[in-house]
Amino acid sequence: MKVYIIPEMFLYFTDSESLNDHGAQSGAKKAKKKHGTETAASLEKLLPKDCNILGIATPGIVVTPGGSASNSPMEFEDGESGFALLFPKISGVKIQHFHLFKDFKSKVFDEKKLEEAGLKNNPDLRVVLIFEYNSWKPGGVRFLNQVLKPLNEKSIIIAGGHVDYLASFPPQEKARFSTDCVGVVGLALSGPQIQGATVLLDQDVCDEKSVDSAMQRLKAANIPEQNSVGLMFACVGRGEQHYKKKNVEADSFRKHFPGVPLFGFFGNGEIGCDRVVSGNFTLRECNGEKDNLLHQYTTVMTIIHFGHAK
Repeated sequence: MKVYIIPEMFLYFTDSESLNDHGAQSGAKKAKKKHGTETAASLEKLLPKDCNILGIATPGIVVTPGGSASNSPMEFEDGESGFALLFPKISGVKIQHFHLFKDFKSKVFDEKKLEEAGLKNNPDLRVVLIFEYNSWKPGGVRFLNQVLKPLNEKSIIIAGGHVDYLASFPPQEKARFSTDCVGVVGLALSGPQIQGATVLLDQDVCDEKSVDSAMQRLKAANIPEQNSVGLMFACVGRGEQHYKKKNVEADSFRKHFPGVPLFGFFGNGEIGCDRVVSGNFTLRECNGEKDNLLHQYTTVMTIIHFGHAK
């Protein structure tokens, strides 16, 4: 791997089987788990000491090979796959990593933690990428709602989904983390130059024509395509088994955004809604019942613009 920038944030996604096998006790599974742990540790050693790292494992991966928009994005619903996004220091943009744990001893969520994470009382907040792990455990969905509710009133892009487990995270968090934790991780992107849009492809979007219609809604947001990235968070129930054809959603994104690389994953629940944030213009606050942020059997498609390169 050749890297030509000094990253401040290293975000990577991998399929759930490649790095780890939670609960492995003996034989091949134990060896695989050891190999996965060593691989994650090797990745961490390659990075500068002050670079934050976040590694996430999901059932499937969406990736544009080489990160180049000249390549077509590909949907890998199973098998070994992964990608990494390296964020350098960007003038006018602040990228803040957050990791919030559920406190099983308290039913009340301390919203001060949101402020510490840059998610509250932050007038420059534009995009929140958020991922929950162990959401199937008791109180998992309630905890996610406690985190999302204060954000849901703000004019920001919210996108993400439910993931299988964390593969890497900053060393200072390891003392508090265990595989039994329920938590949310993600990135808060702040800066007045950031623009973004999301569209929700619901269960009724079931053929190429309806996917194209959804992408046209995203295109209509007029988010600049230079210095931008596309993100796709889809249910494991979509993809080929949903459309009876491979790569339908990724191909449609490329058709409408040929100069924007697309990355993402297949997961077990999606977070997002239709929304546009562009300068002082905002379309659709997600505070109505019909704009619930938590979904199943859907895809959240997102485009984020980091400002014009100087």
